[in-house]
Amino acid sequence: MPALDAHLIAWPTLNASHPCDALLLGNGASRALWKPFGYFSLFEQAQRVRHKALGVSDQALFKALGTELFEPVLSTLNTTVRANAALAINSTAPLNRYYSLKEALIHAVRAVHMPWPLMPSATLDSIAQALRGYRRVYTSNYDLLLPWAMRHAPQGFASLFDDEGFFDVRNTRSEGTRVMHLHGGLHLLKLPDGSTRQRSANNAELLDGFAVNIPGEVPLFINEDRSEHKLRAIRNSDYLSWCLGQLAGESQGVCLFGQHLDGSDQHLLDAIRQARPAHLAIAIRPLSEASVINQKQHFIQRFANIPHISLHFFDASTHPLGGAQLAIDVPADFSRRR
Repeated sequence: MPALDAHLIAWPTLNASHPCDALLLGNGASRALWKPFGYFSLFEQAQRVRHKALGVSDQALFKALGTELFEPVLSTLNTTVRANAALAINSTAPLNRYYSLKEALIHAVRAVHMPWPLMPSATLDSIAQALRGYRRVYTSNYDLLLPWAMRHAPQGFASLFDDEGFFDVRNTRSEGTRVMHLHGGLHLLKLPDGSTRQRSANNAELLDGFAVNIPGEVPLFINEDRSEHKLRAIRNSDYLSWCLGQLAGESQGVCLFGQHLDGSDQHLLDAIRQARPAHLAIAIRPLSEASVINQKQHFIQRFANIPHISLHFFDASTHPLGGAQLAIDVPADFSRRR
């Protein structure tokens, strides 16, 4: 068991003695670059946005289905629309709700997401270079920071989608760093048959038009909710199921950066428990001595029942993704202009 004190080793030193093949990113990694990513719930955000907020009828759908996830609600509406058409039932209500939810969703995301024009090219280069230091990168974030970086500097990354943008679980062998979105992303779409397609749009287009697509295609990302609801949505997607299965097979060193693994991500913790990696390198931001000790205690408790796994804590600011120079200033009028 690691010492329960405020000492944190520097990442280069830890990486030299305990190298990691895999990187698991969480929301803390995105918040380090763009503070507005620190919002609590996209579902709540969609109820507060100034334009096209979720209406009473929209919220009733989420309540009836017992979830705060957008993807299963949109998928349910999509199935209803198709069933009505097949049965010649003349009802526009499901389709109206389908587009109403999509509008609320895109405005909620725009209200918190960093605009493309504010993203420095040097930051994209730094992110891409840091990711290429691993064989496999897993992220539970659904924002566009990683897709932007990979499109900006694509060399060295494996292609998990074919030339037309489709994912095929039978064809995932390619050279380079694999980047897997455990909770989907704003650049991904779920088709009516359950397959997954990566959007061909670039840069600002990925954010500006992610919810404006072919009727029946649903944005494939899992927003904040209980772990069991997230896992249910993951099981309904070929791509997400495959990504989670890959994480459950990590047997070497894994680096956790910005990933707290709280109760809402129990399914990710269970995957790591199943994998039993040789060691975990866990990033902690040293806000204060008490904060460091509390964070160490949290992770020690989370991994207490995994035998023969060693935990190593390091200073997040010494990692290539944690440097203060990567943080992007938020314009004073950002919240008013969204």
